[in-house]
Amino acid sequence: DRPESFALLGNRPNPFNPATVISFTLPSLGWVELAVFDITGRKVATLVNSPMGAGAHTVTFDGSKYASGVYFYRFDSAGLTKSGKMLLLK
Repeated sequence: DRPESFALLGNRPNPFNPATVISFTLPSLGWVELAVFDITGRKVATLVNSPMGAGAHTVTFDGSKYASGVYFYRFDSAGLTKSGKMLLLK
């Protein structure tokens, strides 16, 4: 089934060590940017920066080379921006 709207479903597990999976849905083909930022707002990783098809998607963030702490992820697609917070505990 094709989703009817964009949805950022969050990340699991949260807190995580060393990796977490961020899930989202797209109603149609579109360009997606999914990036991770540290607590100071500095971009530490770009997980997706490409077109993606309609449906459910998962992307893994590997935090093994990052310090423990709070990180934010930002999802941008078709003029829509959503974000979430995750906690890396080592």
